Amino acid sequence: MRIDIFHDTICPWCRIGKQNLKRALEQWTGEPAEIHYHTFFLNPSIPEEGHPFREYMKAKGGGRVPLEQFFDAPRQAGERVGLKFDFEAITHAPNSTLSHQLIVISPQAQREAMIDAIYAAYFEHGQDIGKLDVLVEIARAQGFDADTIRAQLVAGEGRADVLEDAENAHRLGINGVPFFVFNNRLAFSGAQPINVILDVLKQSAEMTTK
Repeated sequence: MRIDIFHDTICPWCRIGKQNLKRALEQWTGEPAEIHYHTFFLNPSIPEEGHPFREYMKAKGGGRVPLEQFFDAPRQAGERVGLKFDFEAITHAPNSTLSHQLIVISPQAQREAMIDAIYAAYFEHGQDIGKLDVLVEIARAQGFDADTIRAQLVAGEGRADVLEDAENAHRLGINGVPFFVFNNRLAFSGAQPINVILDVLKQSAEMTTK
């Protein structure tokens, strides 16, 4: 079964949705899943240097909701599936393009672990995943050669694929993430509960066999 996931590395609900899918697949007894990750930019106009995090989030929320209340929902949802979110540690809202490039240039077999490492660096440790040095260190910790990764990112490897993915998401009318597509036939958005994902997996499998 093919599952396409549109996500952004600065989206807490994408991290939660990914974890929910992982747990659903651990219970799934049907055909194996082949997962493909695709870039989506929550804010395609964010500058390369990013923005101060709290000011950015306040502006994004229009000042109508206190930030702690804004952070509480993903923090609690994350705890329920074993994920930690330390929003107090985050000082910078980054441009996520470079982090998506790192994902694209990672071999398919190591891509999921790289995504998890990028999410953890940002949401648990408050690292600025828009910075080259931070991403190179994440890659090094995942067993990659730091000099090679640095050279690839500086040369712009993967950037065309990242931008093409983002444009494709726009063409498909996707306006929020995470967004999941099953066998190019069924889709849903949001960090849906595990039981919902299992239902969609079953429906998708049944449609394939008909």
